[in-house]
Amino acid sequence: MNTHIAETMAAVLLNGHGGLDKLEYVENYPTPVPARGEVLIEVGACGLNNTDINTRTAWYSKKVTEGITDEGGKAGFGDVDETRASWGNASLTFPRIQGADVAGRIVAIGRGVAKSRIGERVIIDPWLLGYGDWCNPNQSGFFGSECDGGYAQYTKVRSENALKIESEYSDAQLATFPCAYTTAENLIARTNLRPGESAVISGASGGVGSAAIQLCKHRGASIIAIASAGKADGLLKLGVSKVIDRNEAFLEDAIVDAANGQVDVALDVVGGTMFMPLIKALRQGGRYSSSGAIAGPCVEFDLRQLIYKDLQMTGATIVPPGTMTRLVRLIENSKLKPMLALSFPLEELAKAQQVFMTKKHTGNIVVTL
Repeated sequence: MNTHIAETMAAVLLNGHGGLDKLEYVENYPTPVPARGEVLIEVGACGLNNTDINTRTAWYSKKVTEGITDEGGKAGFGDVDETRASWGNASLTFPRIQGADVAGRIVAIGRGVAKSRIGERVIIDPWLLGYGDWCNPNQSGFFGSECDGGYAQYTKVRSENALKIESEYSDAQLATFPCAYTTAENLIARTNLRPGESAVISGASGGVGSAAIQLCKHRGASIIAIASAGKADGLLKLGVSKVIDRNEAFLEDAIVDAANGQVDVALDVVGGTMFMPLIKALRQGGRYSSSGAIAGPCVEFDLRQLIYKDLQMTGATIVPPGTMTRLVRLIENSKLKPMLALSFPLEELAKAQQVFMTKKHTGNIVVTL
C-alpha cells in the first residue's frame, strides 16, 4: 500500500441484524489492504439502497412476512432466521461494512493490477459475479453484503469491478447509479421491452423506479408511473405520460385508462396489495417483472390471470455480466440523469436511513466523505 494511506479509517459498522442501533460509526477501523487482483478506493460518496435496510433488519428471512414498515425498518424484526437472512438465503458475518454504490478514486493496488490504475476515478459494479455459473448465488456476491462495502473512507474490490469513468458529475451524483440502475436495467431486460410498448412502474419515485423510467424511455417505450401524488411533477419531467396516485382505490382501472388499454409490461418493486392490480392490467401475453417487495412479500394471486392470459412472470436479482459497463457508457454520454435527492455525512448514516425509509424523496440518498 502507499505510505500516505493511514492504517485506520472512519467507517460505519453493522454489528448484527436488528434496528438502527446496530449501526456504529467508528474512526479507528483497520484500512483494508488490497489482495492480488484488487484495488483500494478512496470513497467520495456511497449511495443508500433497500438492500442495506433488508440486510440490517433480516427482512430477507422467510419468517418475515410483512413489508419494510417504518417501525420494522427502525427497530428490526423480532422473529427472524439469522442463518438465512441475506438476499442469497445465507448467513453473514459481523461486523460488516455495508454500502454498494461507491464512487471515488483508486489510491492503491494489489499484485497483478497495472500501476496505471492508481489515480483513476471509478464507479463500482456492485455485482461480484462468479466465473462459471454467475446466476448461482453461492458463486456470486453483492458488494457491501457478502463482503465489506463503501460506508467507509476506503474500500477494496476486484479490479474488474472498479470501472473507470469520465464524467462531470460529482461523486455524490455518481453514487446514485450502481445499485438502482443495474437493478432497473435487469428488471426491464427480463421483459424484453420493445420500442412503442407501454410499461407501468410501481414505486416510480424511488431509486430503482426513477432509473427504470429513464431506461424505459431510452428504449422508446411509453411509461405510466405509480407514486404518491406529490411527486407527480418531478416524474412527468422525467418523461412519463401519466402518474397514478399509489393510493388509488381502483388501481387496475386507472392503469388501463391511462394506457388507453391494457399494458404490455409491469415493473414492480412494491409488491403487497399492488401486485394483483398490476397483473390484471396486463394484456394477453403481457410481461411482469419484480425486483422488490417493500410493501410486503406475501401476496394473493389468481392463477387464472397467469394461465389464461399467457403471462410471463420473472424475478430480477442477479445482474448479468457487462450490465454496469454499458451503463457507464450511457452515463458518460449524458444519456442518464443522476437523481440525487439528499446527501448526509458518513457519520449520519443512521439518520440517512431513517429519511430513506420514509420514502418522501424522489431518486436516491447518498452519504459523502
